[in-house]
Amino acid sequence: MATSKPDQEFYRVEMESGSQRDNGSNIGCCGYILYALSIIMIGLTLPFSLCLCMKVVQEYERAVIFRLGRLLSGGAKGPGLFFIIPCMDQYTKVDMRTVSFDVPPQEVLTKDSVTVAVDAVVYYRVQNATMSITNVEDSNRSTRLLSATTLRNVLGTKNLAEILSERESISHLMQTSLDEATDPWGVKVERVEVKDVRLPVQLQRAMAAEAEATREARAKVIAAEGEQKASRALKEAADVLSESPAALQLRYLQTLNTISAEKNSTIIFPLPIDLLQSFVKKEQKTAF
Repeated sequence: MATSKPDQEFYRVEMESGSQRDNGSNIGCCGYILYALSIIMIGLTLPFSLCLCMKVVQEYERAVIFRLGRLLSGGAKGPGLFFIIPCMDQYTKVDMRTVSFDVPPQEVLTKDSVTVAVDAVVYYRVQNATMSITNVEDSNRSTRLLSATTLRNVLGTKNLAEILSERESISHLMQTSLDEATDPWGVKVERVEVKDVRLPVQLQRAMAAEAEATREARAKVIAAEGEQKASRALKEAADVLSESPAALQLRYLQTLNTISAEKNSTIIFPLPIDLLQSFVKKEQKTAF
């Protein structure tokens, strides 16, 4: 469930006021006594005490320090060298690098009542180390669980055709929803990608049969269009040849050349049309 803007502002105000209030000065009487004893012990055990007081965090890490359970002012420390007071300070290292994880395949019932298994990959990073420690118990685990539920919620509003064809828009919608929900945790969701959509075997067969039938129908239409264009071309060629008897004779000679090139044992020599027409005219005269 996404957090509203007023709630996000409330978290930020609480963190800022907490940082200003818990600056290490409001630790109480016992805290002051423990602080003084710790300083004395550090001074008496120098330089060996420096091994416990000096800590180092890497460039991609930050250290969130708590003094007697209160968040130390100044925010997270690092990168580099920082100091703590033994017996009073506790610190937690936070990795600020981008982390990726796979969302396990989720069985989702789509809007058109089709059950599919969809998995995704999420890229996120911690942008506020203090909020990731104080506002949520385990930001990594919480982000993983929220990603799985968000994937189911988003895909439940889509039909199968939209899931298969609009992966980019679905990924963007998930990224926006997750980023808004994890903002109070100090987590920035950078990218979400839908990896695979697994369909039931029966549905795969039905879709394959439908696609095959569509391709066959398209092939028949293309063949019919080709026959239509060929018949029109033949009609135009016949009209041209009928207007020029010499062209028809040249076509006869070309046909003979083609037949002779195929090494056939029998060659049929067509008679000129003019000769045949003269015979037809004579037969018509004798009949009358």
